[in-house]
Amino acid sequence: MNLDKVFYQNFMKNLFADPCEVRYWDGNVVNYGEGEAQFRIGFNEPIGKKEIISDLSLAFGEGYMQKKIDIEGSVQKVIESIYRKQDSPLNQKNPYVKWAKILSNNIIKSKENIQYHYDIGNDFYRLWLDETMTYSCAYFKSPEDTLTQAQINKVDHILGKLNLQPGQTLLDIGCGWGELILTAAKNYQVKALGITLSSEQYTRVLERIQNEGLQDLVEVQLMDYREIKDRNYDRVVSVGMIEHVGKEHLEEYFSTVKNLLSEGGVSLLHCITGYEESAINSWFNKYIFPGGYIPAVQELVSLMASNRFYLIDLESLREHYTRTLEHWAQNFEKSLPIIQKMKDETFIRMWRLYLNSCAAAFHCGNIDLHQFLFTKGVNNSWPLTREYLYP
Repeated sequence: MNLDKVFYQNFMKNLFADPCEVRYWDGNVVNYGEGEAQFRIGFNEPIGKKEIISDLSLAFGEGYMQKKIDIEGSVQKVIESIYRKQDSPLNQKNPYVKWAKILSNNIIKSKENIQYHYDIGNDFYRLWLDETMTYSCAYFKSPEDTLTQAQINKVDHILGKLNLQPGQTLLDIGCGWGELILTAAKNYQVKALGITLSSEQYTRVLERIQNEGLQDLVEVQLMDYREIKDRNYDRVVSVGMIEHVGKEHLEEYFSTVKNLLSEGGVSLLHCITGYEESAINSWFNKYIFPGGYIPAVQELVSLMASNRFYLIDLESLREHYTRTLEHWAQNFEKSLPIIQKMKDETFIRMWRLYLNSCAAAFHCGNIDLHQFLFTKGVNNSWPLTREYLYP
């Protein structure tokens, strides 16, 4: 392979905001930046210049997965250093970074995409999620909160925002392992339906409903939200699901929610957001979330308005997601002895990179997490202040 050493030197020199040490495949060690190295990068073998130029995120992501690259130090801090370097070759404006093609997520494709990520196995997720098996941003009332407590806080925060009343009906689009619908039934005496495209999640939720004797109040279905017919709900909630909808189907999502909500009904959307419209990068699309798309805040607000929804509350939980991901990454590393018996080294490195790069992206503000609360039409009976949220 014809390697351009000058290209590599210039490339690495501009990559990080912090001083670092780079060991090249020929044993040569170079320090970049002034001061003591904050981390060390090791190239066990070169990645071709053509691969880097054609798709940087894929080249480096696969390079780490395949042990062409090693990182000594915090993976999260390394990625944060890249994000904080404004002119880094890996920042979002660079032409080297390729974004995934936006494809249509029809019902069949959506099911395939969800099963790719969520049907890895409940035993795997149980190792590093919290006791409630909640796989979305937690809510830390205190820095000392455990992950389990923060996830309980999050569910309580969402259900409180919805101002649920006994006897109401609730639909959870993308219900995960069921914590929200089960809590809603037990604490608020509402009738709840959860839907998911993951067979692993569906099986677990069904077990929980039966084990807790909630068959009269809680139902779960293995189906796409677009397949629900002739039913209306007082409340519709969706947590961490719309990121899988895809840009082409955002309008379809909101029009479907409008049809499912009763007049004056309330919906809460909890989702990852961007400040610009952007697909996910090609590495994430190939290995983590096929068909994923992070909508922009203004994109979502515009779609709410065009569907005659009234936005009544908007809250950012960005740093809550940073903390959540850091907990997940720590739990993942603590569970490595068990995970190594279940998955190969390529998978482990892929998952480590995924969790740490997401934590870095939230902490640096590349992406955000918002909760949108909106009503179908005018709802003049809604509480005048937020005091109802904090009794």
